[in-house]
Amino acid sequence: MSSDDDVRRLALRLPETSERTAYGTPAFYVGTKMFARIHDEPGVLVCWRADLGEREALLQGEPSAFFTTPHYDGHPSVLVRLANITPPRLGELLQEAWEARATKRILHDARPSTERD
Repeated sequence: MSSDDDVRRLALRLPETSERTAYGTPAFYVGTKMFARIHDEPGVLVCWRADLGEREALLQGEPSAFFTTPHYDGHPSVLVRLANITPPRLGELLQEAWEARATKRILHDARPSTERD
């Protein structure tokens, strides 16, 4: 089971991440792009995916943890039931969302120096 505090702790560990308010709730940005946001429904997180295929795979593979609403039709994000996901899995999701939204420069700078070109 994860919480809003877990979201904040895990998201803010990611490079060049900041917390701001979006739609009246805490949101997490890499540079100028939002990659996750606490939903106004308690215990729910809006989390970006790289594309609609990734979103669909989560919806089909783990329906107890992931869902969507008509508001998000056509948008590459998924809603996460925090009570149904472990902190390690949440960390993976936030990392993937961060990677989907980070610029090439930020991604490059975040790689260990031994992996850089």
